Amino acid sequence: MTKPIYVLNGPNLNRLGTREPDVYGRTTLAEVEVMCREAAAGHPIVFRQSNREYELIEWVHEAIDEAGGIIINPAAFTFTSMALMDALKMFPGPLVELHISNIHRREPIYHRSYISPVATAVIAGLGANGYPTAVRAMRELIAARPAQSAGA
Repeated sequence: MTKPIYVLNGPNLNRLGTREPDVYGRTTLAEVEVMCREAAAGHPIVFRQSNREYELIEWVHEAIDEAGGIIINPAAFTFTSMALMDALKMFPGPLVELHISNIHRREPIYHRSYISPVATAVIAGLGANGYPTAVRAMRELIAARPAQSAGA
């Protein structure tokens, strides 16, 4: 059975398309989901968004048992949530941290991610196109895992 890729989205991402379009573009979260499913090429996707920190943590706990990989755009929780970081540290598979904007080109408050140190990879600054890029990369990371385990 193929384990799904969890694509988790944090606070205010439900407002994509209308929220600060000069920073985040005009692509809606519904359009992002379609882009992810197309990039998955049949690989199962669990796509979710919440403005609640505890709900994201619950989904990470679920993913620990159910997912092949996690792609997460933690949004503001990137810079504030040690609890989310601690949950992600428990995930045994590949983890991609994703940001629509390049957080390193923004105000200094956006430069310190709690998630980056526990992530397999970080994608930032590609706009909404970062999502299908992350899905394709995740498919490759998942496919490479058995080969890495067998060689160990």
